[in-house]
Amino acid sequence: MISEKMMKLAQNNSAIRAMFEEGNRLAAQYGRENVYDFSLGNPNFPAPAAVKKAIVDVLDREDAVFVHGYMSNAGYESVRGAIADSLNKRFGTAFGDGNIIMSVGAAGGLNVVLRTLLNPGDEVVTFSPYFVEYGNYVRNYDGVLVAVPANTADFQPDPSMLSGMITPKTKALIINSPNNPTGVVYSAESIRKIAAVLEAKQKEYGTSIFIIADEPYRELAYDGVEVPYLTKFYKNTIVCYSWSKSLSLPGERIGYIVIPGEADEYQLVFDAACIATRVLGFVNAPSLQQLAVARCLEETTDVGAYDTNRKLLYKGLTDCGFTCAFPQGAFYMWMKTPADDREFAGAAKKYNILVVPGTSFGCPGYVRIAYCVAKATIERSLPAFKKLAQEYGL
Repeated sequence: MISEKMMKLAQNNSAIRAMFEEGNRLAAQYGRENVYDFSLGNPNFPAPAAVKKAIVDVLDREDAVFVHGYMSNAGYESVRGAIADSLNKRFGTAFGDGNIIMSVGAAGGLNVVLRTLLNPGDEVVTFSPYFVEYGNYVRNYDGVLVAVPANTADFQPDPSMLSGMITPKTKALIINSPNNPTGVVYSAESIRKIAAVLEAKQKEYGTSIFIIADEPYRELAYDGVEVPYLTKFYKNTIVCYSWSKSLSLPGERIGYIVIPGEADEYQLVFDAACIATRVLGFVNAPSLQQLAVARCLEETTDVGAYDTNRKLLYKGLTDCGFTCAFPQGAFYMWMKTPADDREFAGAAKKYNILVVPGTSFGCPGYVRIAYCVAKATIERSLPAFKKLAQEYGL
């Protein structure tokens, strides 16, 4: 009835979404307040007031035909120019509107870039653990996802292992920092070493290898940790950004792609990405949201609230006897499991705790806990985590 490709993708349905649906079922049975759903990275904090003001301002001040009509597949030129100016101010880059393509979130941007770059059989490398959907995205364009094994000492990427996994078929490397699921921020030293490996491999194989920087969590970094801007380290870098997390707008599906002018065959890549935006059916990013976020480029969500949750959950879990990676960014706790991670996630459900097995992220032996929830949810969950820990003799 359906295509073979979609049959395979359906069979690999996201464990995150499956756990989220399980949360809805349990909430109906036990009450939402008695279910501790840490499955989905859905911010529980409202967008800044400036976002609502911007949307109202657009609707009140702009011509309705203009606001709700088509524009260039790349997006409104004025919006792209404003984003370029903001990036240049923040990172010392030299972008213009011709380097920016508005996208349907970072996921939409990733799909546009992969559609632009991949031929059947091309390889895309990433570091484990990695966002579960990368495999589906790559396979959707008949590519092959190649995962570098996790460096479980500190979850920084291992450039030496990367070198041995790049082949003449390697087209891109996806880097996600701050990382989902570990919360680790890849250091400038790690990025420099990665760039050196890629430069050497491009020369060896006579090919272009792109870094695809997946950056929905860029603004969510703690304790003054700096998140390196990758175009400053490697010229063949394409950035995919989203306001889903930084402005708590996941359902609005708005982001952008950066294709630097110094990238190999920049104009060809840019033009092809604009066409990919159209042929994938996006046509353009949502018009109202483009105009609204252009008015909010200096706004961020309340990182302090996430930080409070981060510290509360880390202390609570470690007091129970669990071992966790203390996150530097994003809003995920990466916790080592005392048993098989899938078995452990199943056992957690007995206490109405919903977490996602690390196997889904290419790294067994851990679970991901999304702490972008109400503080009260964490507080209520800790006695349940304590019972779970006692079940495993911790």
